[in-house]
Order: sequence, then C-alpha cells, then structure tokens
Amino acid sequence: MKSDKVIGALWMVLTTICFSLTLTIVRYIGTDMPATQAAFIRYLLGAFILAPFWLPVIHRLLYAEKKLNEEKLLIKRNSLVFFMMRGAIHSIAVILWFYATIHIPIAEVTAIGYSIPLYVTVGAALFFGEKMRYYHVIALTLGFLGALIIIRPGFQEISLGQLAQIFASPIFATSYLMAKRLSFNESSIVIVGMLSLFVSIAQIPMVLFIWVAPNLTDVIFLGLVAFLATTGHYAMTQSFRLTPMTISQPVTFLQLVWATIMGVYLFGDIFDIYVMFGGAIIILAATVIGYYDTKTHRYQSN
Repeated sequence: MKSDKVIGALWMVLTTICFSLTLTIVRYIGTDMPATQAAFIRYLLGAFILAPFWLPVIHRLLYAEKKLNEEKLLIKRNSLVFFMMRGAIHSIAVILWFYATIHIPIAEVTAIGYSIPLYVTVGAALFFGEKMRYYHVIALTLGFLGALIIIRPGFQEISLGQLAQIFASPIFATSYLMAKRLSFNESSIVIVGMLSLFVSIAQIPMVLFIWVAPNLTDVIFLGLVAFLATTGHYAMTQSFRLTPMTISQPVTFLQLVWATIMGVYLFGDIFDIYVMFGGAIIILAATVIGYYDTKTHRYQSN
C-alpha cells in the first residue's frame, strides 16, 4: 500500500536522525576518554536497557534446560556461542568506529559507512549461497569508486581515522551476516540485547588497561547514545519491513546531509563536496542491489 511506503520512508528518516545524533554525541565527548572506553560504556548501558529481553534467554539456558528438548537445547547453545563470537567481532568494529568518529569529520564516517551493505552482499554470496549476479558486480564497482572519491588516495594523505572506518565497515558487515544467521532461531530484540551484553564483556580486558574515570555528563551522554542507537536500529527494521529498498536506501542519504550540517556548524568541519558525491555513489550502488534483488525475488515467487 502507498501509505505503508510513506510510513516506511518516515521510519527511515527517523533512523537517519537517530544515527546522526549518535555520531554527533560521540564526537562531542570523544576527546574526554579513549574510544574503547566510550564504546564499552555505550554498550554496557545498552545491555542494561535491553536486560529484560536477554536475561530470560540466559536464565533458560542455565536453569531450565530440562524444559527444552535435546535438539532445541543444542540450537540454543549453538546460538549462545555465536552470540559470544559476534560480540567479540562487533567490539573490534565498534572501537574502530568510535576512533574514526572522534578523528575525522562525521560526514566522512557516515559516507564510508554506506559501504557496509556492499560487503554484506559479498558475504551473503560466500556464506549463504546467495547468487552473485551481474548487477552485484556493477554495484560493488560503483561502491568502490565512491569510496575512492571520498578518501582520494594520491590527492590527500589518508588519515588513521579514515583507515579505521574503512576497516570497520567489512567487520560490521560480518557482524550483520552473523545476525542474519541468528535470526533463524532468535527474535530481533534478543539479538540486539545479546549483542550489547557480549560486546561489553569482550571489551572488559581492553578497558582495564586504559580506564579513565568518566564524569557524570559523559555517562549520561553515552546513555543517550545507547538509546538513540537502539531506537535507530528499531526504526530501520520497521522501514525495511514496510518499504522497498528502492525507497529506503535513497532516504538514508539524509544521514549524510544531517552529519554534514552538524559537523560544519558544531565542530567546524570543512564542507567537502567529494564526500557528498562519493556517498551518493555508494548509496546508488546499494539501491541498485536492493532494486534488482527485490525484482528477482518477486519474479521467482510468481
């Protein structure tokens, strides 16, 4: 229905606002504490927020095993191991993302992050047996071109912040692919909650060596980051449920617009037309994949 598409697009607008505000807050508090510690506090607070959803899962596995049949229990235990693995992998990506957000303009962080769906496409073909079609290759080529336009190797020095976000993107994609596998047996809210829990646990050894006593303001802001990020992921899920990728993906370009505006006016970032142009190309690539994948699935189901 047309109304569903409009509502889905509005959900994606909310997603872009939440994620842009998340970037802005992380950038604001980033100079006061190490990136690893900021990431740890953010996910720990997120774990507390979502505790009502992941605590019953842990309790069921530890104390109610007899109520589950052997096959179902094995699936749940395997999921628990997968939750742990995903938490360790995702924590690396988050630390790199926090570092990038602190050290480069938030518009660049956003634009480079648009490449994640392209990595997911490759991973889905490699690990889930999904077919790699000609338009995937075209879209991936466009995405690579967009990334080159943003970082412009040979025309400017590639910073550590840019490299951090470049490496974070495929690691995030790996985490999302693991989430897809977990979604076969677990609910979305449990997956998000367990991610917050195990990312926090995975970061404890690193945080112990660099811990700086945070002030109350920073903790409050990181709590707001946890709330905004969770809300953003929920809104994004709702958008995907109601709206075709051909509509939702172009709307995500608004995140780059918000990030550019906030970066320029709040942090004195320089407006970079290359970042906008490169980000637009990457979004076009993701939209091409979404459009043709949707079209192919509809054709196969008829």
